Amino acid sequence: MKARSYAVAAMALAMSCAPARSEPYLGEIQTFASNFCPRGYLAANGQILPIAQNTALFSLLGNAYGGNGVSTFALPTLKPIFTTTGAPLQQCIAITGLYPPRD
Repeated sequence: MKARSYAVAAMALAMSCAPARSEPYLGEIQTFASNFCPRGYLAANGQILPIAQNTALFSLLGNAYGGNGVSTFALPTLKPIFTTTGAPLQQCIAITGLYPPRD
């Protein structure tokens, strides 16, 4: 599971270098300088989601982070990030957006 978390984090870093898009890739992780996630994102803190309402996201994450894999799955749990002044940064995962290309 730890290796999968690093892979998700590395994927997010790689995607952040891409040209700006009007909407994020589904499952993309972004860090925001706020204490909440914007619309279309959820905090990456391990919450359990129903597969029936999130089939596309489940197709990307599976049950690697938890859930029973039949009716539920979990988002990754990412450790908090803090600025040099100690202010927390919110890590969020896109639950809506473009399905990532295979290339």
